[in-house]
Amino acid sequence: MRPPTITDALRARRLLADHLPPTPMWSYPALDAVAGTTVLVKHENVQPTGAFKVRGGLTLLAGMDPAERARGIVGYSTGNHAQSLAYAAARFGAPCVIVMPENPNPVKARAVRALGAELIEHGPDLDAAAAHAGKIAADRGMRPVSAGDEPAVIAGVATAYLEVFEAEPALDTVVVPVGGGSGAAAACLVAAAVAPGCRVVAVQSAASPAAYDSWRAGVPLTRPNRTRVEGLATGCGFALTQGMMRSHLADFLLVDDDAIAEAQWTLMRDAHTLAEGAGAAALAAVLSAPGEFTGQRVAVMCTGGNAGEREIRACGGLTAA
Repeated sequence: MRPPTITDALRARRLLADHLPPTPMWSYPALDAVAGTTVLVKHENVQPTGAFKVRGGLTLLAGMDPAERARGIVGYSTGNHAQSLAYAAARFGAPCVIVMPENPNPVKARAVRALGAELIEHGPDLDAAAAHAGKIAADRGMRPVSAGDEPAVIAGVATAYLEVFEAEPALDTVVVPVGGGSGAAAACLVAAAVAPGCRVVAVQSAASPAAYDSWRAGVPLTRPNRTRVEGLATGCGFALTQGMMRSHLADFLLVDDDAIAEAQWTLMRDAHTLAEGAGAAALAAVLSAPGEFTGQRVAVMCTGGNAGEREIRACGGLTAA
């Protein structure tokens, strides 16, 4: 599988220009004071689906030929990738089936159905959902869409990082949450091309360390998947994203789920920003390892804001306690 190039990212930006405006990136003095460094928040939580993944879904569908698009797509996801594919399929008039693990986030499940996709709940985790999605694709003749190994999706996500470096060319570090790794792979692609002096640092939940362990080992691995942060709940490393991360990633950090919840609360309090757990993970890394970032200009990717009511109450209650 050929990794996407910076040319693919630039082409994706042109494709997305008719669909998505650039998202803002702002700093907040109160947040800088807590972090002990200059933090700029890239607000992908304001996308029409509430998360960065929409860039990849639209790029994928835009690049499919009409016959393939008419057969439709099948994806598996805990939510944001699902909404991305459902949104893009609706924009391009393509059938879309999404497989989620049983008892999904009701906010994300409701959004997928509202976009016109067929939603199937199957299995206890993402691995079971992925296997079932593959079976549906084979049975119905639809195109399966991986959560990680999709060059067009990564090229689309890379447009967010083109915006980051256009807004702040002198960044020292970009911190990116990792589930399947499309965001970190995209950050590596763009930084290597336009900001080679900027470090790209990945962060994952310690309760689901598959991507972290895969990167450290140099080969895709499978690991227990126990995080309650659904956007980071991936139990295996993906070959394409891992290969791209190995080329430019400066470091990979683990944070625990409670630290992510505290970072969600900090974003609400000091940056007036609603973030789901995955969207707060980059800030959690900065707050948990201040020595890594002191004195730097750091961009943190707020990758999504699709937090359910229970999640919002839980992160606030944890901090208040």
